[in-house]
Amino acid sequence: MKIKVSEINTILETLKDSYPLVKTQLEHASPFQLLIAVILSAQCTDRQVNKVTPVLFSSYPDPESLAKASLKNIQTIIYSTGFYKHKSKYIKACARSLLEDHKGIVPENRDALVSLPGVGRKTANVVLSAAFGWQTIVVDTHVLRISNRLGLTENKDPAKVEQDLMVLIPQEKWNDFSLQLIYFGRDICDAKKPLCSKCPLQGLCPSVATGIL
Repeated sequence: MKIKVSEINTILETLKDSYPLVKTQLEHASPFQLLIAVILSAQCTDRQVNKVTPVLFSSYPDPESLAKASLKNIQTIIYSTGFYKHKSKYIKACARSLLEDHKGIVPENRDALVSLPGVGRKTANVVLSAAFGWQTIVVDTHVLRISNRLGLTENKDPAKVEQDLMVLIPQEKWNDFSLQLIYFGRDICDAKKPLCSKCPLQGLCPSVATGIL
């Protein structure tokens, strides 16, 4: 990677100016609710998940009640999030695993989190960041796409992108940086139709310079 420290600092400053206050947009009242919401957010917008989770948690507010719920009832509630059959199995099994292996408490440990059904590294990082205050790099589709476009990484594998960004970005900025890129991807750097003419980073973006987007 040939990006300069000064360029990284400019990117960080520009993102902070554009998005000074950032937090996960998934509504939740506990680490458990956040964990389930993140699982449901796969291939679904946060807005849609936020329409579903109040209904889900009003019926099943904790791991014990969700673990005992029927798959049919869960599927009916979460249908609009997509892939509802798979997600219903994951969140029910996840709740059961929390009960059996962690006394119903969401673990503040990455290895323990990724051992839960339906939980990968991205989901674990979101929970560690938003629920427990850890500094993590969350690599979703926005972060992956924009990091490549800006020349922060040449990798396509999320785990490798995470490692590249952890080297480039100061640790105390990991949480905000991830969320700022997510906001930026939704507002400006769209996957199919990026608004390059409105982009505050266009002067630093090698993809704009080469026309490769």
